[in-house]
Amino acid sequence: MLHYHRILLKLSGEALMGNQGFGIDPQVLRDIAEEVKEIQEFGVQSAIVIGGGNIFRGTEASTYGVDRVTADYMGMLATVMNGLALQGALEKEGVVTRLQTAIEMHQVAEPYIRRRAIRHLEKGRVVIFGGGNGNPFFTTDTTASLRAVEIGAEVILKATKVDGVYSADPMLDKQAVMLPHLRYLDVLQRGLRIMDATAISLCMDNKLPIIIFNLTVKGNIKRVLTGEKIGTIVQGG
Repeated sequence: MLHYHRILLKLSGEALMGNQGFGIDPQVLRDIAEEVKEIQEFGVQSAIVIGGGNIFRGTEASTYGVDRVTADYMGMLATVMNGLALQGALEKEGVVTRLQTAIEMHQVAEPYIRRRAIRHLEKGRVVIFGGGNGNPFFTTDTTASLRAVEIGAEVILKATKVDGVYSADPMLDKQAVMLPHLRYLDVLQRGLRIMDATAISLCMDNKLPIIIFNLTVKGNIKRVLTGEKIGTIVQGG
């Protein structure tokens, strides 16, 4: 039984690198596409926001001389490249997709139009949102929260390489324990680096839960959607 019927999956650009130091690992791309295909077959309406840190990170570029606004726009273009790659991988699996971008580029993607995105979801298409939210100084975490609220998603699935949120870095502290439940205010007050503060505040204002889980474990997306206790859920107060 599905606990969520319309979701937004947040992928970092780094998730596409696999064990590489840069770029896109084709096997990781195929694995993600297979996972998304599986949940589509269950009738889940899926939207995806993907970062661009595996190709270009605007905040880093601004430190070595590139104007911050220009660097952020370059980062937005990197998210479109990742979106195109993911779209190609999904379509090879037979999943119908649409890529929408906040920065118009008609030759490669649709412009972001909220009503059109919702209609695509209702027709069973996966919608990938690229180009951030079209403005500098905002992260793709904030874009994920914004788009999730706009399309009426029931949950944000934040895909990571760890099982959830821990009390401390488990690689450095053997006493660290995973925290299965957190409140939005806990995340903000403790400065937990789940998503940036703007993204968390937007979710809190709209009572939109966030589930942080390990994408590298095959089948985890399906487990989350069917109600298994996977990862850490952020909600409430």
